[in-house]
Amino acid sequence: MNVYLVKRLFALIPVLFVVSVVIFLIIHLTPGDPAAVMLGESATRQEIAELRQQLGLDLPLYQQYVNWMADVIRGDFGDSYFMKESVSQAIFSHLKPTISLAILAQIVALAIAIPIGIMAARRRGTVADQTVMGFSLLGMAVPSFLLALFFILLVGVKWKLLPVAGYKPLDAGLWNHVKYLILPAISLGAIQAALITRMTRASMLEVLNANYIKTARSKGVRERAVIYKHALRNAFLPILTVIGQTFGGLVTGAVVTETIFNIPGIGQLIINSVERRDYAVIQGVVLFVTCAYVFINLLVDVLYGVIDPRVRLERK
Repeated sequence: MNVYLVKRLFALIPVLFVVSVVIFLIIHLTPGDPAAVMLGESATRQEIAELRQQLGLDLPLYQQYVNWMADVIRGDFGDSYFMKESVSQAIFSHLKPTISLAILAQIVALAIAIPIGIMAARRRGTVADQTVMGFSLLGMAVPSFLLALFFILLVGVKWKLLPVAGYKPLDAGLWNHVKYLILPAISLGAIQAALITRMTRASMLEVLNANYIKTARSKGVRERAVIYKHALRNAFLPILTVIGQTFGGLVTGAVVTETIFNIPGIGQLIINSVERRDYAVIQGVVLFVTCAYVFINLLVDVLYGVIDPRVRLERK
């Protein structure tokens, strides 16, 4: 397992290198002088020159990249010009709401997708199966922000059951923390559940037709044990892949939902940084969320070997 993990870690090095180069060049190859854009039209030439020197923009492009990567490797993403704090502190302060929202949304998605995906596979071709597939197709077609607005109007405004916007940290109490995240979590989780449901159904259908499942049933093994102990475990690798992808998308891509519900997460940090042209924060956040997505997929690869040891043997 250690050899397998080391190989996977080394395989990430060229990926992260290419990602860092692309992120660095996107900022520096956009039209206009970054220092002039940050200071605005009223800035004097002297102020622009001073900011360029402060940010190291007067150095050759390759030297800027080397200096930036040297700082990043040490965990220093630079300082925000507008927030007057380090980019690392800004990311950490906005990461907690995003992680809480992503975890709750993933729980919602799995609670919906796994049971109904298994039910649809067991009742293939029936009205229940067709209904589940129809709703999953609808879920994949409906944007999360539209679902969010619907929940705000119905649950928050008309029924007044839950707050429609805002955020409370975990220190304010578990319920106070969770109740502000229920609507955005359902909005995101229901969309993710559609994809997981379809993958669960497809994987279970493939396994349920296998000979060892027929043998287990012929020996009188209880149906519940056949489904959850034998079939689901062997069908779980493709499902795990989708779970990893959806969770990575929740962590890195909940920008619109966080904005609608006024949650001070990573998405809101990116939006504010783009509006203010805070280039250090944009670079740091994009690099951070990209690395997070890559390492979530690495974790999924490692879990492959934990769930099915044959995966480790095949990849050695």
